[in-house]
Amino acid sequence: MAIAEISIIPIGTASASLSRYVASCLEVLKDSKLTYELHSMGTIIEGDPKALFEAMLKMHEVPFQAGALRVVTSIKIDDRRDKKISSHGKVKSVLGKVD
Repeated sequence: MAIAEISIIPIGTASASLSRYVASCLEVLKDSKLTYELHSMGTIIEGDPKALFEAMLKMHEVPFQAGALRVVTSIKIDDRRDKKISSHGKVKSVLGKVD
């Protein structure tokens, strides 16, 4: 089980607003069997590493298909093999240690 955070930024679009591109990228995840959570600066995706990479590559292509000439994609991956993890479990663990 792995957790990835992805942020996809199309460059050279007609508008400064990117929400329609984000919404289109989320369609890729809706069609997958991956767990995901949108937040204000990116999207958290959970699942098998191979499935994550396949979905993230498809998401990276979405802005190009919508006419963007350049796309910057940032990805962080937490791949833990000794036990099952989740993004909610990681947050719960930290909050449990806060005084």
